Amino acid sequence: MAAVQVASSLPCGQPREARRELSPGRDDGFRRLSARLRALQPDDSTASRMEIHLLLDQLISENYGEGGGVAPEDVSALLVRACQLVPLNQNHLVSKVSQLIHLLLNRLQVVVDEQNLDFLLTYTISAIQQCSSWTHMEILQALAALVYCNGSKCQKYLPDLLGKSGLLMKLSDSTYSDPEVRRAAVHCMANLCLSVPGQPYLEESYQNVCFQAFLTILQSPKSSDMDDITFCMLLQNALKGVQSLLNGGKMRMTQTEHLGALLAVLKKAMFHGLPGLNIEMPVVLYPTPLPQYDGRSPVRPQQPEPSAARPSANKKKKHKVKPKKTQQGEKEEEEEEESSSEVEAAPGLSTGRVNACGENAWCSSPRGSQSLPVDGGRATGREQVSWPFASSSWKRVSSSESDYSDSEGGMQGKMRSYQAKVRQGALACFLSTVKSIEKRVLYGYWSAFVPDTPELGSPQSLSLMTLTLKDPSPKTRACALQVLSAILEGSKQFLSVAEDTTDHKMAFTPFSVTIASSIRELHRCLLLALVAESSSQTLTQIIKCLANLVSNAPYNRLKLSLLTKVWNHIKPYIRHKDVNVRVSSLTLLGAIVSTHAPLPEVQLLLQQPCSSGLSSSHAATPHLSTPDCWKKAPAGPSLEEASSVSSPRASSEPCWLIRLCISTVVLPREDSCSGSDAGSAPGSTYEPSPMRLEALQVLAHLARGYFSMAQLYLMELGEVICKCMGEANPSIQLHGVKLLEELSTGLIQQYKPDSSVAPEQRVPVYVVVKFWTAMLNGPLPRALQNSEHPTLQASACDALSSILPEAFSSLPNDKQILCITMLLGLNDSKNHLVKAATSRALGVYVLFPCLRQDVIFVADTANAVLMSLRDKSLNVRAKAAWSLGNLTDTLIINMDSPDPSFQDEFSGLLLLKMLQSAIQASTDKDKVKSNAVRALGNLLHFLQPSHMERPGFAEIIEESIQTLISTVVNEAAMKVRWNACYAMGNVFKNPALPLGSAPWTSQAYKALTSVVMSCKNFKVRIRSAAALSIPSQRAQYGSLEQFAQIWKALVTALQKSEDTTDFLEFKYCASLRTHICQALVHLLSLASASDLPCILETLELNGEMIRSYILQFLKSGAGGDDPGAVHTPQERDQMVRVALKYIRRVQALPGDTAKGAIVAFLEDILAVHCDSSGQGTPDQ
Repeated sequence: MAAVQVASSLPCGQPREARRELSPGRDDGFRRLSARLRALQPDDSTASRMEIHLLLDQLISENYGEGGGVAPEDVSALLVRACQLVPLNQNHLVSKVSQLIHLLLNRLQVVVDEQNLDFLLTYTISAIQQCSSWTHMEILQALAALVYCNGSKCQKYLPDLLGKSGLLMKLSDSTYSDPEVRRAAVHCMANLCLSVPGQPYLEESYQNVCFQAFLTILQSPKSSDMDDITFCMLLQNALKGVQSLLNGGKMRMTQTEHLGALLAVLKKAMFHGLPGLNIEMPVVLYPTPLPQYDGRSPVRPQQPEPSAARPSANKKKKHKVKPKKTQQGEKEEEEEEESSSEVEAAPGLSTGRVNACGENAWCSSPRGSQSLPVDGGRATGREQVSWPFASSSWKRVSSSESDYSDSEGGMQGKMRSYQAKVRQGALACFLSTVKSIEKRVLYGYWSAFVPDTPELGSPQSLSLMTLTLKDPSPKTRACALQVLSAILEGSKQFLSVAEDTTDHKMAFTPFSVTIASSIRELHRCLLLALVAESSSQTLTQIIKCLANLVSNAPYNRLKLSLLTKVWNHIKPYIRHKDVNVRVSSLTLLGAIVSTHAPLPEVQLLLQQPCSSGLSSSHAATPHLSTPDCWKKAPAGPSLEEASSVSSPRASSEPCWLIRLCISTVVLPREDSCSGSDAGSAPGSTYEPSPMRLEALQVLAHLARGYFSMAQLYLMELGEVICKCMGEANPSIQLHGVKLLEELSTGLIQQYKPDSSVAPEQRVPVYVVVKFWTAMLNGPLPRALQNSEHPTLQASACDALSSILPEAFSSLPNDKQILCITMLLGLNDSKNHLVKAATSRALGVYVLFPCLRQDVIFVADTANAVLMSLRDKSLNVRAKAAWSLGNLTDTLIINMDSPDPSFQDEFSGLLLLKMLQSAIQASTDKDKVKSNAVRALGNLLHFLQPSHMERPGFAEIIEESIQTLISTVVNEAAMKVRWNACYAMGNVFKNPALPLGSAPWTSQAYKALTSVVMSCKNFKVRIRSAAALSIPSQRAQYGSLEQFAQIWKALVTALQKSEDTTDFLEFKYCASLRTHICQALVHLLSLASASDLPCILETLELNGEMIRSYILQFLKSGAGGDDPGAVHTPQERDQMVRVALKYIRRVQALPGDTAKGAIVAFLEDILAVHCDSSGQGTPDQ
């Protein structure tokens, strides 16, 4: 007999508990009964049947609830033997065997192995076919337990179960007479659809069969012979099946009708049984930007039950609840306390949600359309509601009503509990739908589920916010918020079209205004829900949903006040007694200060008084006056010495958010906070770690988006960073280092040449020096050496690379040496994260003005980078290639230095190694290749005649140039080709290279001319044209034929400068023409007498086209941001005049008329230009 296996956890349900040992008495009882049953032989006698009856009764009545230690092989042997002993003509015995299968598999949580599963499935399927209909319910329960998560092992039985005449299809049909059997059949289908990772899934044909069956059930109204509770359970099972199909990852809603039909039934089921509401939905929802029809039949509000009856019913119900083990969606349902507390509200407790609407027992809709009963009982005792989707909500509910009072109140409570579970199931299924379809498809149905501001006097459409505001179940409200959050996540591009900064007075409403209206309504409804909610878990979901909305809404295109309202509403919750609410509140504040930063509205909010809006009945006394006792005396220069420059005491009002975050990170937590602060270390006196981490992230967001505010606290934040890096918790250390990096980046931005910050408003360099001196005297070096936490090491390297160059040069000499030594040492790390960060940091340092002429440092950096270029990690090689590019930029910068000592002292052998490594790296992935070819161009530009005379250089130079040529013409990534063209231009700048006479000259020009005429990417064409205009002597362009080829290619490129099918390339057309015209004029200023006939030939064919574009070049000629383009009109005019003067001086060949024609062509262009610009006539 094959054994059955106990799964340690199920991929699609609750984790299975480890097998526990039964007490000796109970274990002996099971073993004794099992042994007696297995010892029996098949016998059709009455005595044998009676003994089997007795044994089955005793096995069913055994108490398995407190122990799961029965050996799985014993369970397997028992079930198989029981089926062998019971013939299919014994209906009563078949019923009891089915009950035993259902009981043991559920209570003991075992999965039957494939061999025994085949036998048991064959038996149960045959039993349904042969036994009386009254046994079908128990047999289907057994079948559901057998197929749960075993769909991949049931393939050969699918035709019998799901075929056109399959058992489950017949029994689940709406025409079947027994509603309980119909529900059980749907349950079996749903369990068949559950997927197991790594196992074969249902064939597509069976998926479609099941989906259509589930969809039909969800679309059908309740039949007259079915009671309300059975109908609710039927809907739950159908929803479970659809969700399983979606979660399996194989069911894709490719057809609009399928998706629209599913969304229609889900929207209807979302409101199933919601008090005071009866929704009618179309069969299919279609994508549309406008709200769709969802008719509502007016329902007379139910009278509130007498308050005296509810406590008794509630008490009795709770008393009779029995804890039961569950098996992954198949176990008998636990009746949670929520089922009573969600739906039975005592009028005497009508606070919270009621007060938000100003009613006592009924709350009129915020949208003025409905009157729905409100759960006033949520104000107290509601903090223990379970998370919405954290556990399976598909457990089978017992048909027994013994757990409920027979009173009318008890039955009504039971009914509302089942209806709430349907709504939760619909929302869970909707969440799976959102995750399984593309966002661009989902947003076509935005208006069906997201509210919009209603027209005056018109009702508000039903949406997810209706449930959030009106559903009496906190779990359902949390489910609705979770779905809304999933819809909002990643919606930035969709919402970016919203715009309502101006009043639109049109005959129609633009789509941008419609979306803006929807965003405003979402803000209004979520803030209403925030004020009314008392369940901490649901409150957390509301705040998380607001954070998702804030992160994606385009506030720079919306009217002011939206963020102000969110800001003022969330302040009281920062000191809420529940730690999850406090953490999510900080997350929301972080979203506000990071969205479209910097926003003027948020700038004003940050300057609000500290005491504004922080009081709350749920709050502790805020830490806003941070004492200095937490600070430790730094080992080096004190940060306090610079406080007069950066301290907020000089400003009129300190930033309350920065004060709050600092106090959260560094001050001990208050005694009045709740003991539910999970996450704080045992014995810790600080706030829980999630709070402190979130506070550090908010500070990082402020440093990134509102550095002008954060710089006032630079020294105090430095103390915070040192304290965080000195703690034992690696996460706190890591976030402290991240804050250091953001502050340092903000300082660098202030000192960039294009910075808009006035010099007097910048943090003085000497303050930055003291800041970094304190960092290097503090725990930063320890973090860099903490090999146990490589992520921390890598982040510390990133922070060290973000030091302000002006400050680095002013650091004490020993601190500079410390930074360099640690980075060079960490480059030998075995961890790829650390090595990549170190390579990048060295690439930053090599550009520092105080280091780039240090030959020893540059050489050490080069050796370190070359070693990293051979690393196995692509990320390390990519960072090393970028650093190699920066290092070669330094070589080019040093060429312009009046002191030639750097070039003389730089090792030629090292230069050779760099060329070899760059050639090798240019065959790597695109992330490496783009910087490798950039480095090749710089190195070839840097080469001196003394280098070329050395052995080995000639071959490497040839190979380097061939590498660049092949990269230019190959169909690589456009960034790679752009860098290759740029590198070729750098090669042309080196007068020591034999450009024009070397064999590779024609290949290089052929590659560039091919690109300038035909490359799809206009930025690559621009770079190619710029490279063609770099050689400064006619001889460098090669032979007469070579010169003519380049000239004709540029003319052809000018003709094709608007030929593109990509709309995004059109914005580069003007820049491309400018560079081509610049190249043509440059060639004219170098042309020899022999070149003129070829030039005249093209002018005769395309003279008007060339003339018009050169005139445009003279008038505007916007070169974009390209440093090689001629920008000013005077410079462009001077270029043409220089070319004209040069052509006039050319000694024409005998009988050649080309010179005169070209001179006349240029004079005409200048004359037209002068006339149009009001300048004088061109020089004669």
